[in-house]
Amino acid sequence: MYSWLVNVILALHFGYLAYLVLGGFLAWRWPRAIVPHAAAAVWGILIVLEWVDCPLTVAENWARQRSGQPPLTAGFIDRYVTGVIYPPEYLHEARAAVALVVLVSWVGAFLLWRRRRARPPADRAVRSGPAVA
Repeated sequence: MYSWLVNVILALHFGYLAYLVLGGFLAWRWPRAIVPHAAAAVWGILIVLEWVDCPLTVAENWARQRSGQPPLTAGFIDRYVTGVIYPPEYLHEARAAVALVVLVSWVGAFLLWRRRRARPPADRAVRSGPAVA
């Protein structure tokens, strides 16, 4: 039972990382999506700075112990990402690349938001479709 939970938690970890890197691009289509992405980014920064523990790692270790597996001696990134997706000696470059992708997504979202706000209200109504009476 608990080994299944370990796999679910691993999938959640990978999903969070994908959202952290690419989630800002959702705000290009849905501007309000920037709020939960900003929260995820702040949480990620706090984890990288080791100011907080990742609750998914804590949950994974709990489930591992219950299933008879040894707990992780390193965090999720150190165990499953570093050395697999990028070599360990490029950790800082990988972090910088993630920060750059997030920054580009946020700048793009801001520019699109500003362009939408600059359009006249009549133009916005025409583009959003017919009005329902």
